[in-house]
Amino acid sequence: MDRHMKTFKRIYIEITNTCNLSCSFCPPSERAPRTMTPSEFEAILHKLKGHGKYIYLHIKGEPLLHDQIALLLEMSHNHGFQVNLTANGTLLQQQKEILLRAKALRQVSISLQSFETIGNNEAHQAYLESVTDFVEEGLRTSPIIFELRLWNLDLSQLGSPMYEKNQKVLHYLKTAFDLQEELTEGLPEGKGLKLKERLYLSQSYVFKWPGLEGKILHEIGTCYGLRQQIGILANGDVVPCCLDAEGAVVLGNIFSETMEEILDKKRTKTMIQGFETGQLTEALCQRCGYRERF
Repeated sequence: MDRHMKTFKRIYIEITNTCNLSCSFCPPSERAPRTMTPSEFEAILHKLKGHGKYIYLHIKGEPLLHDQIALLLEMSHNHGFQVNLTANGTLLQQQKEILLRAKALRQVSISLQSFETIGNNEAHQAYLESVTDFVEEGLRTSPIIFELRLWNLDLSQLGSPMYEKNQKVLHYLKTAFDLQEELTEGLPEGKGLKLKERLYLSQSYVFKWPGLEGKILHEIGTCYGLRQQIGILANGDVVPCCLDAEGAVVLGNIFSETMEEILDKKRTKTMIQGFETGQLTEALCQRCGYRERF
């Protein structure tokens, strides 16, 4: 790796912006539905060489809907990348053999808050069973790290239906994984609660996707965007972070430009300099509340 080349801890690649659910915490994209082809994905991997080793196959959309996910994972391994994948959990059993055999796959994060779209208790129970069965088999047969997410906390709504459903989820996880202590709703210290070796529970508050229509929250601040992470949308547009889901800050297009060309642009450099000096130079960043989490 060229020591002078800009590197990122997280490179988000949106292999599809389509989804099989419609969750309140993840509004549907206003962009045209699009899925990357394997040749487009491999071209991106070539251009990312030297810029980092961890890729995250998610911005918007459900990555397991991609009908060539096995090939994309194989390509990632062949190019020396490790993959972190975030899924809503509904397709894990369908893609289980592919995922648990993928040499590139480092971590699978499962958004358990997706259960809000599952109406009845019987269907919800079946969903939880399919998720925990997948995780248990993965813990036995693979080196993959598993993260169970409940990013829907609102501790002001004690006794609400969502709160009660969260309690059922936490109790189910305790039983399914034979844990010694009860799991409680709340924010654990650090990045998550270790349930077992390579199995973590991550709880956090609901966050609102930033948009240019929102009100200005801050003009002073910093962010990990363009410093530790960068995103690539399904059409190849390069954005500063994983929260620019609508492409409000398009810095270039990876299909027609190199990463070096995109990172050398005035707009890109101005953003980075702003983050380093505590100035939010982009309208989207001024309207983003996610920065308050770190």
